[in-house]
Amino acid sequence: MAAQPWRNAQIIRIENETVTTKRFWIQIPELDQFDFVPGQFVTLDLPIHEQQNKRWRSYSIASAPDKTNVFELIIVLMEGGLGTNYLFNEAKVGTSFPVRGPQGHFVLPDPITTDLFMICTGTGVAPFRSMLHHIHLNKIPHKEIFLIYGTRKFTDALYFNELMELKQKLPGLHYFPTFSREEQVGEGLYIGYVHGVYEQLLQEPKDHPQFFLCGWKDMITDARQKIQAMGIDKKAIHFELYG
Repeated sequence: MAAQPWRNAQIIRIENETVTTKRFWIQIPELDQFDFVPGQFVTLDLPIHEQQNKRWRSYSIASAPDKTNVFELIIVLMEGGLGTNYLFNEAKVGTSFPVRGPQGHFVLPDPITTDLFMICTGTGVAPFRSMLHHIHLNKIPHKEIFLIYGTRKFTDALYFNELMELKQKLPGLHYFPTFSREEQVGEGLYIGYVHGVYEQLLQEPKDHPQFFLCGWKDMITDARQKIQAMGIDKKAIHFELYG
């Protein structure tokens, strides 16, 4: 398969999501429509190093396909990270850079014939936001969906209000916002780590569920081990590793 071309992209909008997280809307002017499958990622070539492959940073697309040439990324500022420091402190509306993609195979099954567990931390929610809006907007038949999202504090929660609203609109969607550094939370919110939530949910038998994991290495490593220990075939576990 031929390598995908690099295309010129431009930032057309930036919004703060949390103190350390920003939303970036990226447009590819040469295309009328940027086609991708929910769950895929793009690679940015940022002016942060002389060596090409040290300039590349990959991010999951956070928006659903909408037949335009614009997509959204959500990015967290990494301490000492050249890429995120550039995007947060130098890039602005109108900034251009090459983009390659979409890429990746972390996508929904087609058709969706089993329950889905979407387990994520931090900006790992991005591909799941894309998938869920895609399911909702296109009325795609599906079974039960369990979105288990973990972060430290309530103020770190990404797309919180939006996902709470989507839970009311999308039949079969169950949303579990989980906070590891809060001492008290409101109704429908959880204290602890994502592992405790899916372990509790799996106390009730599920019909061959599929698991999708997205986030940092430690969470994914622990989750894969715990899920397999509960008797789930490793072929039913799909993951996208950040960092």
